[in-house]
Amino acid sequence: MFIEIIKTIILGIIEGFTEFLPISSTGHLYLADEFIKLKESTAFINMFMVVIQFGAILAVILIYFHKLNPFSPKKDRHAKKQTWDIWFKVIVAIIPSAVVGIPLNDWMDAHLTSWQVISATLLIYGVLFIVVENWLKDKTPQVADLDSLSYKTAFQIGLFQILSLVPGTSRSGATILGGMTIGTSRFVATEFSFFLAIPTMFGASLIKIGKFFAKGNTFSGDQIVILLIGTFVSFIVAYASIKFLLDYIKRNDFKAFGWYRIILAIIVIAYFGIKAMVN
Repeated sequence: MFIEIIKTIILGIIEGFTEFLPISSTGHLYLADEFIKLKESTAFINMFMVVIQFGAILAVILIYFHKLNPFSPKKDRHAKKQTWDIWFKVIVAIIPSAVVGIPLNDWMDAHLTSWQVISATLLIYGVLFIVVENWLKDKTPQVADLDSLSYKTAFQIGLFQILSLVPGTSRSGATILGGMTIGTSRFVATEFSFFLAIPTMFGASLIKIGKFFAKGNTFSGDQIVILLIGTFVSFIVAYASIKFLLDYIKRNDFKAFGWYRIILAIIVIAYFGIKAMVN
């Protein structure tokens, strides 16, 4: 059990670090599973990979609790209205991925969770980040703050989130890149991506747990420990990761993440290509 806890801590660190950076937490977790294999059933591992994201959700809620709390006594009527507007825009934005993602979730897991798909999406979106940043270099964002974000723009960002249903894409990467291409600033796109993560990831976690139990599975004592540890570690690391990203984008663009994705894609292709030839 000690070794399994160590593996869980490593996976929790990977989830927390990569969830809100535009480099794909799901892709990293499934690649890590190639080397860090939990001694659990495939059903539990597939559920675990999603449910530990709940820790990352808690990190967003803690950091933005005041900003996202429409009942705060410290806010006047106008500030409360602005908070409700944010939530309504988030609700509008999650509709596209919910409509597409819920019915296709099992098919996606069965057919798209492969190193070929993950390496391809890592590479494609890595290139896109560099191309988009170069394209936007001398352009002024049309939406410089969240209050200026329209419901139409929120819905369009939600359409981009559909792309993240493919493993390796990155939910934050798709929504941030999408937001920037339709006129939002890096900071607005990033913050809205964080807020969009709350209902999206919470819903995904509930669906995975529901399907896990619906198929007749139950949690053993060890599995409960693994889930709790993974979720707690992802919470701690995600909190630090969010703080880092918010500070980073004040002075930098996303090109570094684009190059990281490209390099990682090349490493993945090389590793699995050599492995296939050897076998």
